[in-house]
Amino acid sequence: MNNKNMNNFIKILIAEDQSMLLGALAALLDLEDDFSVVGQAADGRIALDKIKQLKPDIVITDIEMPHMTGIELAQQIKAKKYKCEVLILTTFARAGFLKRAMDAGVKGYLLKDAPSEDLARAIRTVKQGGKVIDPELVMETWHDQDPLTEKERKALQLVAQGLSTEAIAKRLHLSPGTIRNYLSNAVSKLHANNSIEAARVARHKGWL
Repeated sequence: MNNKNMNNFIKILIAEDQSMLLGALAALLDLEDDFSVVGQAADGRIALDKIKQLKPDIVITDIEMPHMTGIELAQQIKAKKYKCEVLILTTFARAGFLKRAMDAGVKGYLLKDAPSEDLARAIRTVKQGGKVIDPELVMETWHDQDPLTEKERKALQLVAQGLSTEAIAKRLHLSPGTIRNYLSNAVSKLHANNSIEAARVARHKGWL
């Protein structure tokens, strides 16, 4: 946090699990005359706690972080009706991630190799009610639709973490038979040989 007058600036909270990048990004944005970085978080769970406390205008978040991903963070912000907008800044140029982010209410999606002036412009655009999406992802998104249901996705996420069918059933409070059905459907939809391969395919597509 800095000493700028909070009433006159766009208040920004950054969620990023790479500490060096987190600090550099905060320092870079704080150089802008109309920005004030009010908080930093190493994962989505910490960010969610800080949002309630700090009430930022814009949350900039990576996607893959421990404990809570950027997309899960956006879903929680939407569910809790927090009055801040989400802008994802990531290395993942995957249509599946973008589609899920938009469904979660994300207003901006940029890649980390974008010029800093593009990020600053995107923050101002989102603050004014607009949307900003990295152009190379726009067309790809609508040609590569995510076939998974949320329950199938969650089951595959846990497969990717190494959990057995029984352990997944216990975690999700469902029967092993139900979990086997979810995984079987996912394997079929993704034309995979087994659930581990299905999880790998889905992750590559950005659907997990």
